Amino acid sequence: MFPIEAFQSTLAKFTVILRSLQIRFHLTGGLTGTAYGEPRMTQDIDIVIDPVQSKIMIDELVARITRSDFMHSEASVRQAIESDGMFQLLDNTECLKLDIYSREMIPGELSRSVMLEIFAGESLPVVSRVDAAASKLVWIGKGSHKSRRDFRAIFRYASQAEKNLIGQSAKELGLQDLF
Repeated sequence: MFPIEAFQSTLAKFTVILRSLQIRFHLTGGLTGTAYGEPRMTQDIDIVIDPVQSKIMIDELVARITRSDFMHSEASVRQAIESDGMFQLLDNTECLKLDIYSREMIPGELSRSVMLEIFAGESLPVVSRVDAAASKLVWIGKGSHKSRRDFRAIFRYASQAEKNLIGQSAKELGLQDLF
């Protein structure tokens, strides 16, 4: 398990790059289960980045990643951004992996991000509770057991209005059977 300072350091290095290029982003994945439900160990950080802005800034984004302390494959970064896919970065100092998704799993999710205090005194954009639950349903459909546990916890702590929106999202995504 990585210490909280490793997550903070790694996130700070990458978010400086994104912010300097005005690429919208938010945290997603296992961290959302902890933010909205129940804590669980996670060994990586999942981030969604704006697919449109990342395509516009692809050359500068790749250049800044290359000058940073992240191990990466330039070809993988470019291919993922061009095809709305996923690429990985490894923080050489902290040995912590970032999974970067250059796409929105739930349409419009970046525009519904919420600011949450992730570290003492430091707030970052995080996928909304409703979109986090919807994305967990997508991953459950792909066989993820961790997502099943995360979904139950996220849903348990949701307000009734959020539960209704989660149900609506499940229906719109064709996942009402999993809901």
